[in-house]
Amino acid sequence: MNFTVVIPAAGIGQRVGAKIPKQYLKILDQSIIEYSLAPFIAHPNIHRIIVSLAHDDIWFKYLSIAQHPKIEIVEGGAERVDSVLAGLQKIEKDEYVLVHDAARPCLKKSDVDKLIQHVLKTGQGAILASKVCDTMKRTNAQNQILKTVARENLWHALTPQMFNNGLLIKAILAVRGTNDITDEASAMEYYGVPVQLIEGRMDNLKITCPADLKLAEFYLKG
Repeated sequence: MNFTVVIPAAGIGQRVGAKIPKQYLKILDQSIIEYSLAPFIAHPNIHRIIVSLAHDDIWFKYLSIAQHPKIEIVEGGAERVDSVLAGLQKIEKDEYVLVHDAARPCLKKSDVDKLIQHVLKTGQGAILASKVCDTMKRTNAQNQILKTVARENLWHALTPQMFNNGLLIKAILAVRGTNDITDEASAMEYYGVPVQLIEGRMDNLKITCPADLKLAEFYLKG
């Protein structure tokens, strides 16, 4: 089977504090988004990669991979979910699609394979996730601890997240505006679809703050 990937890349990433969108910041010799795209470009079962860009994006066209035959560009939206939906609507409803963050540069082929094998075996979608290892605290608005939360059965949601495209579109359209859709799994949850977790690598981090750049560089060197 061949699969399609959607990469929402219309965001700015203000918490990194850069003058350009964080996905275009460089680590070593490449931009973050080039690292994020690389596992899919090289993967034999990925035949199409749809990248959702901001209307005024002036950076992507200058990347070395911009003209790769697997890559297509669509215009994204104001929120992440809008950019994802713009990509999903270019894909046949019966296909399975992998949605991956543009600022998650350390993804390995082995984790992509885990998701694909799960779909081929079960016909059900799933997401990558890593187990929470630290002691978890819930606080009030003043950052005072209210309680310690047991870490058993707590997971960090990662990407890619892989679902039947038609079902994912239905879920997003049904719950958008009434629930806070932070990832594809949350749309499926609110729509009432059980979502399976597949344990992925903990080094599949998302660049969110400046310290993440150094950590990603360390992982990429390794």
